[in-house]
Amino acid sequence: MKKIAFIFPGQGAQAVGMGKDVYENYESAKNVYDTADKVLNKSITKLCFEGPEEDLKQTKNTQPCIVTTSIALMEAFKSMIDITPDYTAGHSLGEYCAMYTAGVMDLETTLKLIQKRADLMGETKSGTMAAVLNATDEQLQAGLAEGRKVGYVDIANYNSPVQVVMTGDVDAVKAAGDYMLANGVRRVIPLAVSGAFHSKYMEKAGEQFKAYLADFELNDAKLPVYTNVDAEATTSASDFKAKMPMQIHSSVHWTQTIQKMIAQGVDTFVEIGPGKVLAGLNRKISSDITTYNIFDKATLENTVNALKEQLAEV
Repeated sequence: MKKIAFIFPGQGAQAVGMGKDVYENYESAKNVYDTADKVLNKSITKLCFEGPEEDLKQTKNTQPCIVTTSIALMEAFKSMIDITPDYTAGHSLGEYCAMYTAGVMDLETTLKLIQKRADLMGETKSGTMAAVLNATDEQLQAGLAEGRKVGYVDIANYNSPVQVVMTGDVDAVKAAGDYMLANGVRRVIPLAVSGAFHSKYMEKAGEQFKAYLADFELNDAKLPVYTNVDAEATTSASDFKAKMPMQIHSSVHWTQTIQKMIAQGVDTFVEIGPGKVLAGLNRKISSDITTYNIFDKATLENTVNALKEQLAEV
């Protein structure tokens, strides 16, 4: 094992029941959930463990629930093995877990900030998003150009070399997608979202978040966090303060983030949080890396055992 990075998933990874078995089996995980209930003054535990799904998938609930679950899983992980990552990153809202991991902010601050972000993003109802699979750069650019004849459309997420996500006006996203499908792109998948995340429609939310963030003290990171807005290793508290509001309306440079960590010598990634989305993206980005998943008690124990074996071999 050369270097290791912890990565955290974003919105869409949620599922009713997430985190329940780690809550019941690990005191460190239980403490995270209990703190979230108290700090946010609502039952994050009930939303995560019981739903209903209709409530869990509302942005104002999804974001704090995923962050709480991811951090609870990480704390359980840390209680079982002494391992410090060389780098960390998170996809969109997962970046808050990465900043927590790096000591940029404590749990209470992380929870308050993600709840505010979720509230502001959830209030923005304009636009839509769609995933584009296996498009060449030429096909993508031609489709975006066609969509822009109708309205605003841009790239929200660079998820892997074979998957990007468009964001923007409903008609413009549809026009771009239709053009791509008519010109050799096999799949364009509309996403069930409440608005056009990571687009200019989120600029007002970004400004409001910046005003809210001004009252909080952040720390310099203890280890580099690769940030979504520019795929750059970041450690300065002032840089995080500048980038966090921008992240709400900027593209998520995930492919570039993973590629840069690999270039720095990372060969082992641990995805910590509900679902297996990032592990799937990693397989598309590079076949030379190993990605472990921690999303429940069984995967937590399997990952700990596998990493202990790897460390013993060094």
